[in-house]
Amino acid sequence: MIAGHNDPSGGLTGPALHASNDEGDQGAVTFGLVCFFLREQEFALPIESVRETLRMRPITRVFLTPPWLSGIFSLRGEIVPAIDLAPWLGMTKTPVDDESRLVVLRQAGSLLGLVTSRLAELRSLRRDDVAPPPTTLSPEQAALLSGIAVTPNGTVRILDPDAIVRSEWMRALTTPAFP
Repeated sequence: MIAGHNDPSGGLTGPALHASNDEGDQGAVTFGLVCFFLREQEFALPIESVRETLRMRPITRVFLTPPWLSGIFSLRGEIVPAIDLAPWLGMTKTPVDDESRLVVLRQAGSLLGLVTSRLAELRSLRRDDVAPPPTTLSPEQAALLSGIAVTPNGTVRILDPDAIVRSEWMRALTTPAFP
């Protein structure tokens, strides 16, 4: 079971679910996922890589940055980049409305806010239920996914948080524009 609760700010907080061994299911290893939508496609991140989810807040656009960098926002005094992964995945920019949320990813000592269309439910999946990314994806898109899982509600695309942080797109942000 995934421990977590809704907080008044419209996000989720609570301890992360670590891999567990459910003895009633022949020892299948399960893991928790924070699920969300980009456009109408469901994506997920391992729950241990998500610091929190937040209602959309003011995001300050930064001059001369790529269009997928929505801008930056302040999170308890820390400046966090707000990333729209939809263009990385071959979709148009994520429209922001009342259901939009920021999923704050904590990875490799960095915080990233991922702009999402809306949150979905927390899930606990068996590792055996996760398949590799389809070969029909572009190499850039496939590199961002650790796998996919078919659920009663549809397909969940599981993002690899390390791949997001190590991506060419993120490296471009840390490379000086002028030598």
